[in-house]
Amino acid sequence: MNTPCIFNIQKFSIHDGPGIRTTIFFKGCPLRCLWCHNPEGQRYQVEPMLDKDEKKEQIGQYYSIPELVKQVQADQIFYDQSGGGVTLSGGEVMTQDMDYVETLCRELQRVGISVVIDTCGYAPKENFARILPYTDLFLYDLKCIDSLRHEKYVGVPNQLILDNLKYLSDQGARIDLRLILVDGVNTSDELIHGIWQWLQEQAIAVERITLLPYHDFGRDKYKKLGRYCTQNFEKPNEKTVEKIQSFFKSAGYCVNIGG
Repeated sequence: MNTPCIFNIQKFSIHDGPGIRTTIFFKGCPLRCLWCHNPEGQRYQVEPMLDKDEKKEQIGQYYSIPELVKQVQADQIFYDQSGGGVTLSGGEVMTQDMDYVETLCRELQRVGISVVIDTCGYAPKENFARILPYTDLFLYDLKCIDSLRHEKYVGVPNQLILDNLKYLSDQGARIDLRLILVDGVNTSDELIHGIWQWLQEQAIAVERITLLPYHDFGRDKYKKLGRYCTQNFEKPNEKTVEKIQSFFKSAGYCVNIGG
């Protein structure tokens, strides 16, 4: 078992699943979304990054499973009172050492802590099969329904992501489908209707759709990591987001904005 690198443990999170949660951010991701707001989570190794005082600090730390469980258990009373728990995020948790991830999920379940997986979906199907018994909800990102456009902006085609979404739905998993909205990239009527059409054709069951308008909060992080920032995107205007929300609502979905 290899111990993955973790770059943040965020307590009292309210945007990564139901209730009050602790979100564990695993370092390393197979995608290279041009609008990524956590570039420090892209590489799988510890790396230097400038802090707010322009001093180098090492981003990433290694925790044994008992250490991690003990740390998150400190806030278990808040999970119990709010219907919260732990969210495993990234980077991409589903491309980490799955012996570690599965054991962590099993231990969290054993001590009565709910587990949510926040994923881009680009990982082997068998990885999802391993953690299904311990996962209460998937926060599942879908960047673009058009595969060529997906590859242009994200770095990989989307077929594996769609296949895994279909697999989780067929297995009866609870899914919050999260659509990251970037103006001029994936907000056109054609692409939004394409998502709806694919969901219908494949009989995909989701509990809700969450619309996540692009923000540029991560833009300054690239310089601090010593990398070139390619971000030149815009947040969709309020009217566009409301139109997308209305479209999915009219199709019978529960739709949230933000979160």
